[in-house]
Amino acid sequence: MHCKQPKQLMKYRGFKGIQMAICSGWITLFFCAPHQSEAQSPFNNFANLFTQPKSYIANYTHTAPVIDGDISDAVWQQASWTDDFRDIEGDLKPNPPLRTRAKMLWDDSCLYIAAEISDPNVWAYLKRHDEVVFHDNDFEVFVDPNNTTHQYFELEFNALNTVFDLFLNKPYRNGGNAMINWNAEGLRSAVKVQGTLNDPSDTDKGWTIEIAIPFRAISIGNNVQVPVDGTLWRINFSRVEWDTKTENGKYVKLKDGAGHNVPEHNWVWSPQGVINMHYPERWGYLAFNKDVTVKKTFALPYAEEQKRYLWLIYYQEERWKNEHDGYEESCEKLGLNSTVTINGHVNTLKIEATKHQFMALITDESDNITWSINQEGLVGRLK
Repeated sequence: MHCKQPKQLMKYRGFKGIQMAICSGWITLFFCAPHQSEAQSPFNNFANLFTQPKSYIANYTHTAPVIDGDISDAVWQQASWTDDFRDIEGDLKPNPPLRTRAKMLWDDSCLYIAAEISDPNVWAYLKRHDEVVFHDNDFEVFVDPNNTTHQYFELEFNALNTVFDLFLNKPYRNGGNAMINWNAEGLRSAVKVQGTLNDPSDTDKGWTIEIAIPFRAISIGNNVQVPVDGTLWRINFSRVEWDTKTENGKYVKLKDGAGHNVPEHNWVWSPQGVINMHYPERWGYLAFNKDVTVKKTFALPYAEEQKRYLWLIYYQEERWKNEHDGYEESCEKLGLNSTVTINGHVNTLKIEATKHQFMALITDESDNITWSINQEGLVGRLK
């Protein structure tokens, strides 16, 4: 689990998100199979899980930023801001009333992140490392360096610079467990408040944070995975914002009629399409650029276009299992064609399934490269 209060966490993080999303019928679709009209598309039930994730190109820096919370340093001027954060569900909800944005740089040792969190009431009360920081307002980083949706990392920070860092072997929806005793060795972070922390009597501007994440801290195995020019990661950022009132000079969360906390706001860089940050396939793309003299633009790699179909099969299989108590090996019964054309390339889809597991494969008929996904959402290239 994610913390010491699993029931509360499941409610917040959408632990059963895919079941709830499908059963409640609010997921609709935007992404269609080639040569099919929207009315004929087999993807109509999954629109918000196929919107295009955000992308960011991080420039290499020869001068590391000073990690002191002040993001006005000259080194940060070579980095562009992300788009402003939006509601976690994307177009299903209004845009947030408060601005949040981030920027990134990298060198041979670290990924550097700066974030600007606008807030007229800056508060934080949790002070111990690995307390559940999202019980305060916070800023969160989710990173999957291998783009497999497994073995990924989560870092949370509040305005006191209290850190909650954890490693997940796989998403909670697939039976994953959070390793809370994992620590991001060498992690550095600093916060600067533009205003007065924990003082309801004044109006603040917000707070800024700088983070240095060593590549060695988020490398799996003995070899440090240092990016090179063109390396592609998956990453997302989240801001948790609670509705509060003032009591006895302190910020107190609003309660509903049953005495429970009013649900928090979840504002993210790349909308998830579901109230659950633990859908790594929905995170944004982070591309590393070494030659900063050349202005780069992001283009979605062909393999990522192929993987969209694998995720479509995954979501369809989850629905099928809920309805039929087992997985299905027929693309047609799942409403899919076994042959699809992607960027002019013919691909074949194949599913191998038993009652308790499945593997779906997509193969480009011209280069014979195959990508796969299984019932745990593990994505990889077959050798």
